[in-house]
Amino acid sequence: MKGKSCFFIGHRDAPDRLFSQILEAVEKHIVEYGVTDFYVGHYGNFDRLATKAVIYAKRYYKDIRLILLLPYHPYKSKIEISNDFDSSYYPEGMENVPQKFAIVRANRYMVDKVDYLIAYVFYSASNTEALVSYSEKINKNITKLS
Repeated sequence: MKGKSCFFIGHRDAPDRLFSQILEAVEKHIVEYGVTDFYVGHYGNFDRLATKAVIYAKRYYKDIRLILLLPYHPYKSKIEISNDFDSSYYPEGMENVPQKFAIVRANRYMVDKVDYLIAYVFYSASNTEALVSYSEKINKNITKLS
């Protein structure tokens, strides 16, 4: 990871209306916090909206990078990585994680490693909510969207 880093965490069925909030948060993280690396998954609408926001921001901020988080080993689970991504990232130590826990474990790994989070939690008693609660306990810098 180079520079300051940020990870997006949110529900797969996040509403499209969040796009403007995500875009505003991305710009704030670039301008005010010095974030250069944005990590995002690819398993739902929140991830799609976050990806779209960073791609838009890259038009104006040439030094930022969009990195796709891969929870499954790239050789076991092939995915098409669009040219919009600067690279992909498979977290260290994930090789022995059972597939049904891979996304949750990869997300937690990222929370531990990045400087900032941009989060959308609507459902309580969800993996997203648990991860945001964990992030608060370790005093992670979180921007919560609503």
